[in-house]
Amino acid sequence: MTDKVFIHELTAFASIGAYEWEHTIKQKLIFNIEMDWDFSQAVETENLQYCLNYAEISQKVLDFVESQPFKLVETVAYKVADLLQQQYGIKALRIELHKPKAVAQASSVGVIVERHFH
Repeated sequence: MTDKVFIHELTAFASIGAYEWEHTIKQKLIFNIEMDWDFSQAVETENLQYCLNYAEISQKVLDFVESQPFKLVETVAYKVADLLQQQYGIKALRIELHKPKAVAQASSVGVIVERHFH
């Protein structure tokens, strides 16, 4: 059995883009994050210390993404995956990162990163 903690539609406003003009504006990025986490001990004890704090994780992702410029959504997704694994010891995760309205004919484009750490 695999338990998951998820954060859907976490919205950041970041300096992102391959073109110089894109770094003069903030663009919307939307994250859907799923993290494997065994919360059976939290259930047994009703103790928050055994949970992933999704409010804290959300803020860490926003602070990281909004604090520096990026050229590629791929880079953002990889670095966020690394950040979450390193800070929280998450064994597996899936990040779906959307860049809305980047292509006129599509509501959103983006990448999906799946990681399994040992």
